[in-house]
Amino acid sequence: MPSKHLELYVGMVGAVAGIVAVTVGFLAGTWGVFYAILTFLEIGSPAILSAGITAIILLTVGYLEYRQVDTIERFADAQTVSRDAAPELYETATRIAAQLDVPVPRIAIAERDVPEALAVGFRPDAVHLVLSRGTLEALEGTDELEAVLAHELAHVKNRDAMIMTAVSLPVVLAEGLGTRVSKVENPGWGAIVVVPLAFLSTVVWVLGRTIVARLSRVRERAADRAAAEATGSPAALASALQRLDRNIAETPNQDLRAVAGVSSLSILSLEPDEPEKVMLGPDGETEPSYWWLRKRLHKTERLLFDTHPPTRERIEALSAEARQRERTRA
Repeated sequence: MPSKHLELYVGMVGAVAGIVAVTVGFLAGTWGVFYAILTFLEIGSPAILSAGITAIILLTVGYLEYRQVDTIERFADAQTVSRDAAPELYETATRIAAQLDVPVPRIAIAERDVPEALAVGFRPDAVHLVLSRGTLEALEGTDELEAVLAHELAHVKNRDAMIMTAVSLPVVLAEGLGTRVSKVENPGWGAIVVVPLAFLSTVVWVLGRTIVARLSRVRERAADRAAAEATGSPAALASALQRLDRNIAETPNQDLRAVAGVSSLSILSLEPDEPEKVMLGPDGETEPSYWWLRKRLHKTERLLFDTHPPTRERIEALSAEARQRERTRA
């Protein structure tokens, strides 16, 4: 197996092993909180009762969390277009889908200037390919469009939506549990339950989200490689990423915040590189308090939780692959 493929494989295996360990730790920690309390109160069969309470709480939190999550299509604010309305776009998508051996997706267009491109759907036969006007206008030539579509359909072939949803489960549960216990006011004696669960949820959320982000970055690189192989042109994808990245950098922060819900699924991260700085004071000349700390925390958050590799690294990897192909053909 080539070293690049081995690196991707090892990265995915390591991330999955990490998320399994975090999940086991979360379940064991939640069980341990109730086991300690029931043992202290000398209530019979604390191990069995703790397991039952843990299962009920986590199942309830999971149900409540997924029940209130809006669909990605609604986040993307996209409308499905017919083959008659976009024949060239469907023709290109059909050609790329055949090369990757996946069903032809339905295409939806978001009337936004922010460059978005994402594949939505758990099953390959029920995928929506969402593209924004900003993406379609930024790309130049059929080669760049093919490269972007190939990247997104590579995610479909690799079933990334299903995998990422599955590995994100402990993060969703930890966040839901933490949110609910934090809303408890004046817990009194209940603090012996609330405080440990709040601490445990925070730790699991940070560790879990960090590992999920790492896995996401690995799978983005895998989709880049698959797209380059399907189209035969790593340079086209590198060029497309460069154009989209430039447009994202020029997009106002408030517009990027509006699409934060689909940032992790899009071909490039839609998160601002810098936090928004609002000057204070009557004349707008006063810097916000602890601005240096806010900037550092923002950079740390991006380092830990960014779901995409740095665009520069992706472009360099694709450019190196293009040069290697040129040398092979020479």
